[in-house]
Amino acid sequence: MTTFSRLFAPLAVAALLLGGCQEEKVAEKPAPVELTAEAAGHYCQMTVLEHNGPKAQIHLAGNPAPLWFTQVRDAVAFTRLPEEPKDYVAIYVSDMGKAESWDHPGRDNWIDADAAWFVIESGRRGGMGAPEAIPFGAKTDAETFVAANGGRILRFADIPDDYVLAPVEMPKDMNAADATGMAHTSAAREL
Repeated sequence: MTTFSRLFAPLAVAALLLGGCQEEKVAEKPAPVELTAEAAGHYCQMTVLEHNGPKAQIHLAGNPAPLWFTQVRDAVAFTRLPEEPKDYVAIYVSDMGKAESWDHPGRDNWIDADAAWFVIESGRRGGMGAPEAIPFGAKTDAETFVAANGGRILRFADIPDDYVLAPVEMPKDMNAADATGMAHTSAAREL
């Protein structure tokens, strides 16, 4: 072994070890969690299953349980509000193309939000009465929905901030419990 290699070999090994120690641990993406009767909406704290329309779950780094959202719109808003944590490692939404119906969106038909096609500005409102961002796993399912209900199709990142953050007028036929929950989510969006 030359003098050069005897001097620099330990330095090279030390540099590799130090570099390995400084690598950031990337949080592993958790699988979606089946929706249960105990799931409560992050903003409204109402039972998620009591409301119709698509749902969402957001997984934060280091948190074993997801945050649940009674409306997908609220999950999108969560990602856009500056005061909410940004350490989410997965966002899953109901695949409404696989849902039994609007009233029964499913407990385990989740799709990654980045892979979904969203219909906004349709005639359908979400479980809390606000305009909804309706997710589909297949673009053809979204197109079929638009043909029947109006709206336009976008990807998650393209949903306009004002669509999910703007104040919402309450529907006149909304029951008192839903109106209370919606007032909480609207207040959270106005912060």
